[in-house]
Amino acid sequence: MKQKIMMNLLLATSMFLVFSGAAQAEGDAAAAKEKNSMCLGCHGIPDWRTAFPTVYHVPKIGGQSEQYLIDALNQYKNGERSHPSMKALAESLSEQDIKDFAAYYAGTAGN
Repeated sequence: MKQKIMMNLLLATSMFLVFSGAAQAEGDAAAAKEKNSMCLGCHGIPDWRTAFPTVYHVPKIGGQSEQYLIDALNQYKNGERSHPSMKALAESLSEQDIKDFAAYYAGTAGN
């Protein structure tokens, strides 16, 4: 009987952690700063315009909502957004990398 109670308690605690979000890792802005060079080439230059695949103004991402940045990177990663350079970069990122970059850029201003 005690074993069954303990198993139920363990199961309930595990389910709580999974569904409450307590077990999810947060973004680490400091970690993103260390691996930010691939972003700075476009997003780190004020008023930058690029010519690949077409000429367009590179969007400012500093100060954007953290959740927006997470969603955008995941959309590039899974093909919902189609920019070839961003898709290639996003495909190389882990889920933790995405959270880290989102935390970093949400906490900065400008590009």
